[in-house]
Amino acid sequence: MTRQIAVVAFAQSDHRRTTDELSEVEMLMPVLHEVLARTGLRTADIDFTCSGSSDYLAGRAFSFTMTLDGVGAWPPVSESHVEMDGAFALYEAWSRLLTGEADTALVYAYGKSSPGPLRDVLTRQLDPYYLAPLWPDSVALAALQAQALLDAGDTDEHALAAIGARSRADATANPHAQLAGPVPRGDHLVRPLRTGDCPPIGDGAAAVILAAGDRARELCARPAWIRGLDHRIEPHSLGARDLTDSPSARLAAERAGAFERPVDTAELHAPFSSQEVVLRKALRLGDEVCVNPSGGALAANPVMAAGLIRIGEAAARVHRGASDRALAHATSGPCLQQNLVAVLEGDPR
Repeated sequence: MTRQIAVVAFAQSDHRRTTDELSEVEMLMPVLHEVLARTGLRTADIDFTCSGSSDYLAGRAFSFTMTLDGVGAWPPVSESHVEMDGAFALYEAWSRLLTGEADTALVYAYGKSSPGPLRDVLTRQLDPYYLAPLWPDSVALAALQAQALLDAGDTDEHALAAIGARSRADATANPHAQLAGPVPRGDHLVRPLRTGDCPPIGDGAAAVILAAGDRARELCARPAWIRGLDHRIEPHSLGARDLTDSPSARLAAERAGAFERPVDTAELHAPFSSQEVVLRKALRLGDEVCVNPSGGALAANPVMAAGLIRIGEAAARVHRGASDRALAHATSGPCLQQNLVAVLEGDPR
């Protein structure tokens, strides 16, 4: 029988436009203290630690070793790191717990996007021979996807504006997620995307604790059991893809068991309003599903942590009884290139 793994605690920082006065360690430490306090665990009680961040974004090699010092790397701990969003670090930790090599895991992620021109920095993810030399920034690439959706008749600019407005309105109930007040529809940044269709740039961190079996029930009154977790990738070349669809997200959801029974909540890592349109179709989410009740990445988008936050927000709703079966999604790369889907469930009430 497959070992049962659950998210038992989640914490995140306040997401701010700039954190020039804080190092990554100083930004992360309160989050680590909070997530451990929620379970009563100490660092020494954690069997495995895995983090997600970007050395390129931080501007120095092996930057993650600094935050590991903040976790407490002595006595020696079992740890790992992925150069991706923390959601993919959670996948590694989940895999480790499935093997039985650990009963508890700490997963954290952080990112400081404010120091540099993020739109240009993200071009370094592109194919180095054909796309990267053209320097299409992240907003321009998202606009290509949005225009493809408009041309296909899947949405229009008014519908996109409504997504942005709804996301930021929902974020008013989330003290961490909202970086600023309501954002007007605004002028076009790159047609057809306007200011309100694009994510804010900001800094932030998040952490979750995973536990297996009876240990999860000891640590949390209502664990968010991970019933399925999978991630898939699209072709690297944008010209080889249909930008109005996301077969990789659909396949990841299928492998995670998302289509076996309806979900009541979906936390989608959709930094641009147009990407929510793509994901709703690929993940078969109807109007009855509560999408991004936290506000999503359109309200706060700390690069390298926003995907982990989607899993944490979905788990938190299960913990407090606001959801019984939730879907969480994380992405990386241009135009939803890589997609991870998790299905979380609470014990029957």
